[in-house]
Amino acid sequence: MKGFDIVVIGGGPGGYVGAIRAAQLKAKVCLIEKDALGGTCLNRGCIPTKALYYSAKTLAAVKKSSVFGVLTGEVGFDLEKAVDRKDDVVKRLVGGVEDLLKGNGVEVIYGAGSIEGAERVKVVKKDGTTEVIGTKKIIIATGSEPALIPSFNIDGVNVIASTEALNLKKVPESLLIIGGGVMGCEFATIFSKFGSSVKVVELLPAILAAEDAMVSRVIARAFKTSGVQVFTDAAVEGVEATDRGVKTRLKGGQEFLTEKVLVTIGRSFNSERLGLDNAGVTVEKGRVRVNNRMETNVDGIYAIGDVTGMMLLAHVASAGGTIASENALGKEKTMDYSVIPSGIFTDPEAASVGLKEKDAKEKGIEVKAGRFPYAASGKAIAMAEPDGFVQILSDPSTDRVLGCSIVGAHATDLIGEVALAIKAKLKVKDIIETVHAHPTLPEIVMEAAEDAHGMAVHKMGRKQG
Repeated sequence: MKGFDIVVIGGGPGGYVGAIRAAQLKAKVCLIEKDALGGTCLNRGCIPTKALYYSAKTLAAVKKSSVFGVLTGEVGFDLEKAVDRKDDVVKRLVGGVEDLLKGNGVEVIYGAGSIEGAERVKVVKKDGTTEVIGTKKIIIATGSEPALIPSFNIDGVNVIASTEALNLKKVPESLLIIGGGVMGCEFATIFSKFGSSVKVVELLPAILAAEDAMVSRVIARAFKTSGVQVFTDAAVEGVEATDRGVKTRLKGGQEFLTEKVLVTIGRSFNSERLGLDNAGVTVEKGRVRVNNRMETNVDGIYAIGDVTGMMLLAHVASAGGTIASENALGKEKTMDYSVIPSGIFTDPEAASVGLKEKDAKEKGIEVKAGRFPYAASGKAIAMAEPDGFVQILSDPSTDRVLGCSIVGAHATDLIGEVALAIKAKLKVKDIIETVHAHPTLPEIVMEAAEDAHGMAVHKMGRKQG
């Protein structure tokens, strides 16, 4: 029987990062993956959606190129080629992960892993054979999948989930999206730019309800401009495929008929058939319970990423993989969930990190807000990207940066500066006193910081004595 210091079950962005970090620390590591390296994020989530997103953005840019004096004539679009490019991007990155694991000496076994007993993991390989391997420590990194909600009659053809949406060969003439969260809004952006007539149905009073109201309003306004119809406070009572299309019925009797329906709500945690019950690991509603060291209640068994139910983001999984591996090898690391940036690839983009204004109000936390609009940025105007804003929240007594929300071009890139400021416990004045290159979008972050002190140069506003 082979023996390892650490066995990682699941090769997604948490699992493969954790495996590589353990190998860097001189551990003997085995990674078990039942499907493809990279997990949901690389194969069916973050990366393929962004590949299609940039196809959509490119198409939209070409259509409005006359604004820049570029005359193109009639513009066409081939979804099959866009999907082929998406597949090539995924294939290239999966190959890169495979090379990294090999280069770091991680042994990869393809199959379904489960805990067989104390320090033993069983692998049912793709060819049907079984192997039992020994290990000192185990990291569960099995992720999540779209939940197949029975009442929505998801058939993978007419009523689809995100996986099927990424592989469509023809742009649907009409598409209804159930769910106005991050995934729903990203797919609404993509398919509306591809040419679909898109409707978004959201149960809550606003789309992107987890973000501040200002963020939601800007994206809702952008959707209205681009022709995406949004229905909030709308409960779906039934979805039925008919000869004429898919009929969606809302509470109150309103009905829509569309070519396809895309369901973007709900995730199913991949915690079954792992032998967790036999090992005594605590699982609550499918989520593997862990502490901030990524430890389960069983000594030597760790869990990371989506399967823990803690912030379903690829970069959270990767951070958890690093923390779990280092702790398994005797170090002392903890996860800090308070400084996790998030990005939303709509048009314009949105991003946030740290404390949100709505959460501060709910918790009674006094904050000072500084805001600066993209419309006052020379770079944004030159790019023809005037929509959006940066808002920075700070502690009025200490000037410490507490949070930031950004809507606008490259918001998902700009948020990194503020994430670092929060993590390093910097003050607003530290951002102000850092010279930002001109003309660039990061100047908007600087001027939002200046506005918190009432001193933004390129904005008429409040003055401080």
